[in-house]
Amino acid sequence: MAAINWRTINIDAYDPETAFNFPLETLLPGSLPAPSNSSEAAQVGQQIRQLLRAGDSEGALRGVLETAPLGGDDRAKEVHTATVIEVLQGIRQSDVSRVLVSVLQSEGGTALGDTLMKYIYKGMSSGSSASAPSTPTRKSSTITPQATGFSQVQSRNLGEGGGGQAMSVLLSWHEKLVEIVGVGGIVRVMTDRRTV
Repeated sequence: MAAINWRTINIDAYDPETAFNFPLETLLPGSLPAPSNSSEAAQVGQQIRQLLRAGDSEGALRGVLETAPLGGDDRAKEVHTATVIEVLQGIRQSDVSRVLVSVLQSEGGTALGDTLMKYIYKGMSSGSSASAPSTPTRKSSTITPQATGFSQVQSRNLGEGGGGQAMSVLLSWHEKLVEIVGVGGIVRVMTDRRTV
């Protein structure tokens, strides 16, 4: 017979739709922004905070969602997530629906709504750590026995309710966003490869 062992041939290499014939990086969208670092995210955060202090809550929300570092490093994404949560907490509850409708009905509103949904889920998954990065916490080495004889097993949140308040804000924004965009926004966020 022939000297070719048919069991060692990789038949997937001959399939035109296999990953061997094209790089997997081409699956990412072409609209991915240039990579950013944490200092650029901090500068954007300063500009957004100025808009929020000036009372332009719609501009602050639009600006923070348009400048999402989708191609940035992890530290830039953390800094920007903290800025987004700060903006969400800075908008009054009575203005949420009005601000959301005006942002989502503008040009590119669907993409901004999806980005907001990504940040809401990221804030929920990270708990209070992303919403309050400067909150001091006790180290495990500073835990001392109390006078009652009981010792502190876990460190306490010195912010007292900061994480719960952030979660409450995120849940209310999620509720309002789903009312406006529907469950399609949730599906788009769950299937998108671009992370915030």
